[in-house]
Amino acid sequence: MINRVLIRMKTVQLLYSYLLVDKPFSLESQPSAPTKEKRFAYNLYLDTILLIDRLAGQIRGKNKSLPLADSRFVVRTEGDDRIKSLRNKYYAAPFPFESIEPGLAEKIKESLLFREFEKNRDQGFAPDKFWENVYLNIIQVDEAYNSVVKSLPDYSLSGVERMKGMMDQTFKNFYATQDNVDDALKTLEYSLDKARDLYVRLLDLPVELTLLRLNQLEQNRKKYLAGQEDLNPNMKFVDNPIPRLIEQSGLFEEYVEKNHLSWKVEDPELLDILLKNVIESDLYREYIDSEETGLKKDSEFWQSTLTDIILNNPHFLEYLENKSVFWNDDLEIMTTFVVKTLKKLGTGENPDQAFLPKFKDERDARFGSELVRFVIRNKEVYQRYIDDALRHEKWETERLAFMDVVIIMTALAEIINYPEIPVEVSINEYIEIAKSYSSAKSGQFVHGLLASLITRLREEKIIIK
Repeated sequence: MINRVLIRMKTVQLLYSYLLVDKPFSLESQPSAPTKEKRFAYNLYLDTILLIDRLAGQIRGKNKSLPLADSRFVVRTEGDDRIKSLRNKYYAAPFPFESIEPGLAEKIKESLLFREFEKNRDQGFAPDKFWENVYLNIIQVDEAYNSVVKSLPDYSLSGVERMKGMMDQTFKNFYATQDNVDDALKTLEYSLDKARDLYVRLLDLPVELTLLRLNQLEQNRKKYLAGQEDLNPNMKFVDNPIPRLIEQSGLFEEYVEKNHLSWKVEDPELLDILLKNVIESDLYREYIDSEETGLKKDSEFWQSTLTDIILNNPHFLEYLENKSVFWNDDLEIMTTFVVKTLKKLGTGENPDQAFLPKFKDERDARFGSELVRFVIRNKEVYQRYIDDALRHEKWETERLAFMDVVIIMTALAEIINYPEIPVEVSINEYIEIAKSYSSAKSGQFVHGLLASLITRLREEKIIIK
């Protein structure tokens, strides 16, 4: 019932809010009033960070790729101005750890940590703690590394301990930039639950409107001066079997009872307005006056009532807007699913079969949360791809709307990690999202940039479909 079109939309919306306030990561600051010990510790700290970055560029994995070069920790640290400056410094001067790099690189490549990294990366989830584990279990205990450290100017054991504390804090700061990922996923799940809630509420309208009309007719019969129409009303509307079929779905009934859904309880005045709107419509008059009968005709009446009358009622639309921030975006898609359910009932399908499940299958159920994690874990890599493409096109990154960046990142996450989804399908879906949620020219821009990125990623064997 909740399809991938809606999941993509909600994922982009969530990631836009999440990434907009994403906590920036930075290395430790230079100590104030530096002593020899503090200077030694800080220099060793920066040199060790640079060593990690250099090692990442030397360890080849499958297909002769450099998987560690795009790991989040490396991408974030190598972008720091202090590391950039240090790298420039060692172009002219010898890097203290240069001689031990081949040995360390080989140890890392042969380690269980690296095998697990590649395995998880193939599944789209490169572990963030990889480099902390490498530092603690390989680099920090390596004899050659410690031999170089002891040979550095102003070496002291206390300075080394201070440096270890800085490394520990750096990794903690790095992980803290993702502390609220679980909260983001809970928000996504909540928004998907609200979409399903809207589906059931829309499906409940024929039931409650029919019951309300039946009560009105019974009250009219009890009038002191009841007329012929009051005593012998046209019962075709209340006898329409579609609302009863909806109620016969145990799944529908269970959801309504569990979530205490009731238009009559929540807003009886709105229900009155909607029924009046329906009864006064030409559609209603044509239906009750028509001699044509049949389940299909009854279903078509409620389909048209929903799409042409109820969803065009300004009071109803205002109610939805005030009830949930999600429903404005959900309404169009959920309406198509309600219409689909009504059509199924019109063919005589079993009510429980006609009542759509929340997701088509388990793969769809995981799709949104997986996309969110793919983007968050790889956003620096995706940003690098985007920046490179923009430089090639001579377009300044700063001029790119942030929503466009989020849309392209999400599209890349899907295209790279879901080989079963045709590339053209993914591109078209995100072009439509760009048209709806970004600037007027975003659809065309997202299309062009994605085409350029996909060409490059295919050449690099990152996309193999």
